[in-house]
Amino acid sequence: MIETVVKAPLPVGEALVIQKNRIAGADPKSHRLAIVTGTHGDELEGQYVAWQLARVLEEKKDRLQGTVDIYPALNPLGISTIYRGLPGFDLDMNRIFPGSRNETMYEYIANGIIRDIKGADLCIDIHASNIFLREIPQVRINEKTATVLTPLAKLLNMDFIWIHSAATVLESTLAYSLNMLNTKTLVVEMGVGMRITQSYGDQLITGILSVMSHLGILAEPAPEVKQPVVSTDGSVAFINADASGFFMPQVMHGDFVKKGQPVGFIADSLNGITKEELCSPVDGMVFTLREYPVVNEGSLIARILGGIEP
Repeated sequence: MIETVVKAPLPVGEALVIQKNRIAGADPKSHRLAIVTGTHGDELEGQYVAWQLARVLEEKKDRLQGTVDIYPALNPLGISTIYRGLPGFDLDMNRIFPGSRNETMYEYIANGIIRDIKGADLCIDIHASNIFLREIPQVRINEKTATVLTPLAKLLNMDFIWIHSAATVLESTLAYSLNMLNTKTLVVEMGVGMRITQSYGDQLITGILSVMSHLGILAEPAPEVKQPVVSTDGSVAFINADASGFFMPQVMHGDFVKKGQPVGFIADSLNGITKEELCSPVDGMVFTLREYPVVNEGSLIARILGGIEP
């Protein structure tokens, strides 16, 4: 059933409406799972998950206990205009939570979203990377909530769990705000901006079904899931460009590399030369890799999870 979460008037008699698809099972009030995506208008990986998960759950409705709320577009204007932030406001929607009922329109919208999700057994906040980088399927967790959230994250069928230090966590995000309200929230990041990677979406859907089974929301055996690698900030190595040009990768996303192994090079198309060869500083797995070829000095090229073996 399609429900309105929050609504605000726009110019010319129109309205900004945030909607959700509520799929209720045999005992709707026993459990609630929230699936959230579309906070950034250029992140489309979650659109496939929202569509496919709704189809799968309709087929399994006789085994569904509790309620699943799917929020496919928290920033519908951004999605329709292919704009990462909030059109006309130059704001990142994931920097205004928990919002306010008495401030600007978008703070009112953000607060309405928070109030609607609050109290769920679990919220899964799905993101993609931007257009410049591709990410393997991963869960990102604040170290403050790692003890509670890591066991749930391991059920999500992701490749990697990245536990961030508290100093790097923004307190104005949806996930942080919900976790501070005691609504457990996992942030999933996968793929690349403005694209849909169906294999990643299917992988996450398997993980969502696994979580639902473990939480008692789905009355069927949990599907088998991957055992993710769990990391901390200290074991992640960054590769940045020291020259401008276009980046040509020499490894694949998700590859295991050795220290000193070439990851790629930066080429100069005008002079026909290689300006820089980029090598891995550690043994490990490439979990972030540059997707957009044009780079400037300082551009992030890759992130490598060190200290693990294939």
